[in-house]
Amino acid sequence: MPEAAHNLATTHRGQPSVAAILTWLVPGAGHLYLGRVGYGLALFALIEGLYFLGLELAGGMSFEFLDAELRTVVAPLLSPEAGNLGGILWQMKTYGFGAGHLRPWPEHIVLGSALSAASGVLNAFAMVHAHTLARASKPADATRPVVSTLLGWVCPGLGHLHQGRTARGAIVFVLLVGMFALGTFLSEGSNLSRERHFYYWAGQFLLGGPALAAEALLGAGQVTRDIPYVEAGLVFGCVAGMLNILAMIDVYGYGEAKLFGWPQRSHSDPRSDKQAGSDDAAGGGAADRKPQDAGSALPRLGEIST
Repeated sequence: MPEAAHNLATTHRGQPSVAAILTWLVPGAGHLYLGRVGYGLALFALIEGLYFLGLELAGGMSFEFLDAELRTVVAPLLSPEAGNLGGILWQMKTYGFGAGHLRPWPEHIVLGSALSAASGVLNAFAMVHAHTLARASKPADATRPVVSTLLGWVCPGLGHLHQGRTARGAIVFVLLVGMFALGTFLSEGSNLSRERHFYYWAGQFLLGGPALAAEALLGAGQVTRDIPYVEAGLVFGCVAGMLNILAMIDVYGYGEAKLFGWPQRSHSDPRSDKQAGSDDAAGGGAADRKPQDAGSALPRLGEIST
């Protein structure tokens, strides 16, 4: 732990918030600011390459999925592409919401739309990496919590598994993927179309791999009748993706605490219970303990639960 604490205290590479904001504006810019030129250029090529490949395949028409009454200035900011602010601003300036009249969708608009959305999500991870890198004295160490978090988007629970928290990872996977599967069943696959349900699709996209795989396999179906429980299905699918954000925050928080040597409290650690019992025996039991301040029992800043 002293080494980890030293890892945080002696770092003067740059301001974490500045690095994250620069990355949001232009992928890789935060890493260039921190002196990591190779990282910055690689991230720029990958993330912007995905975004503009998606634009090319979709003909810049992804936001034309929105109904006319929803086409406001802030509407695109509620899409996954918003993670890449520079890209989405360029898209809106160049393509906007289209030519103002109906026209056929490009052949590969579904793939193109997904690639641009993935670019936004990946840039969010790049922002987290830049923020962590600015605080870590060893640049290689900053990658570990971000990789685990990214795995949590590839498949819910996989990030926990990567950290050795198998039980929690299994619970996350069963609950979130199960909720998404139930939503897909209730909506009879109609939730897998961004064209039909732009914002619900945006939410479930955050589930990551399972949502992408389901759309690739089942997303081409046509809706030819009213679906009785479609609204419930859409909500289940969207909420599953939103809950995965919390799961990924948990993964990152755990990895960040290990990296910087912050205390971690386990509410089910049998060793803690055994130690408490020993203290009671040595001190005459709980009744003989000295009163403690109310704030002393609260978790300290940076203390997380495993």
